[in-house]
Amino acid sequence: MSKIFIKNLRKKFGNRTVLDNITFEVKEGECMVLLGPSGAGKTTTLRCIAGVEVPDSGEIYFDGELVNNKRPQDRYVSMLFQSYALYVNLSVYDNIASPLKAANLSSSEIDKRVKNIAKTLHIEHLLHRKILGLSGGEQQRVALARALVKEPKILLLDEPLTNLDAKLRAEMRSELKRLQRELHQTTIYATPDPVEAMTIADKIAMINRGQIRQIDTPENIYFNPKDAFIADYISVPSMNFIEGEVLCVNDKLVFRSGDFIYDITWLREMLDSKQLESGIIIGLRPSDIKISKDPLCEGFVAKVYGIESLGLENIIHLKFNDKIIKVKTTSEESYEIGEVVKFSIEKNNVYVFDRKTGMNINQVKIE
Repeated sequence: MSKIFIKNLRKKFGNRTVLDNITFEVKEGECMVLLGPSGAGKTTTLRCIAGVEVPDSGEIYFDGELVNNKRPQDRYVSMLFQSYALYVNLSVYDNIASPLKAANLSSSEIDKRVKNIAKTLHIEHLLHRKILGLSGGEQQRVALARALVKEPKILLLDEPLTNLDAKLRAEMRSELKRLQRELHQTTIYATPDPVEAMTIADKIAMINRGQIRQIDTPENIYFNPKDAFIADYISVPSMNFIEGEVLCVNDKLVFRSGDFIYDITWLREMLDSKQLESGIIIGLRPSDIKISKDPLCEGFVAKVYGIESLGLENIIHLKFNDKIIKVKTTSEESYEIGEVVKFSIEKNNVYVFDRKTGMNINQVKIE
């Protein structure tokens, strides 16, 4: 296993900057997830680490050793792509054994390694099967076995679950985490899926437009996002955002956006003069909003505009003035489109962002 240090990595394709001064560290045996949308720079980062892409500038260290000038085969890195790239005319055994044969290992050593990794991944019964007859999940395990059989110091996974259906993705998320911990394998995992990232990661590096926006534990990324982009991206369903102005009313600090008026006196010490002047953005997770049919309860009056049924949960879309507010409820709570309800929020669940920069104003790090 190796620790990785990436320093000031830059890469352009033509006039487009793909990596813009990327810096991060992965500890030995740690799983770092690169999380971000398509085109954020995740795959290019992995390819630079593997040595199949040359950065324009920056440094890549494995265990303190600069590896920029090392060939891919000399870096002891395995990379698994979302396409798997398996040899369909070969058996599972021969697919897994192929990198060992290319390295001229003895037949006995190849046989031992193939059977050991097959046992670890629970695919011993598939060793003599052809690839074409395997399910997507089985092919994924074979591709992973082939990547691990070389006993790499570093494992790079580029959206490995993309081609699987929802049920298999859920199964393989826990399987990959189990395997990574069991092998204590230094791993960098790229995905656009926040659920995958939260499930698998020891640390998450949020990346967008070639820049690292935040590196932290899954818990801190979720509860203390650095900015509105991260807060929205990590939230499933997406966060509700309400832009508005800050007013001083009778010694109180009030947030106003149309008919949405909310006491934010508790934020007085956090807001500077620029934010008081330009306004702020309030962020509300759908799971943090309470909804009630009781006309006498406190809250904001809204109308049910749409309902998404997710089995055990529902996402209720509320029409509030000219805004749509999403609220997550249990399936036991029944609402009808057009019904008038009230929604309420608690200050402990309110995120506050700078209106101009999008930065989180009330961020408190969890140790």
